[in-house]
Amino acid sequence: MAYIDESLSAGEEVSALFRLHWVTRIPLAIWLLLGIPTLGITLVLALYEYLRVRNIEQGVTNKRVIYKAGIISRKSEEMKIGSIETVEIDQGIFGRILGYGNVKVTGRGTSDVLFRTVHDPMAVKRQIESISHPAA
Repeated sequence: MAYIDESLSAGEEVSALFRLHWVTRIPLAIWLLLGIPTLGITLVLALYEYLRVRNIEQGVTNKRVIYKAGIISRKSEEMKIGSIETVEIDQGIFGRILGYGNVKVTGRGTSDVLFRTVHDPMAVKRQIESISHPAA
């Protein structure tokens, strides 16, 4: 996780990194399979999809939550732990069955940070809340 490690400030430590669920790789598999009848034309799309998924980083440190995406360009969303108000889970029927979902971190005065298609969203929610609201 290059971006998260590189962006750590003094005294900041990575608490957890959130894995993407295997369903995020389904489009890659589809493009690869379509490479056979299209004589390899869709392999370019498969490469793009592979790089897109590989370059997503999401995690939480002792000071902030971080989401980063981008192959060449970079888009990051970050929120300080002290600004967190709520952590919500959005999980559809297939998400409940297969164990994936979105986790939305809402803060005061800032935009939301959305972790998309994470594996075990309830564990992600617990990890974020345990850091943002430590037990006394």
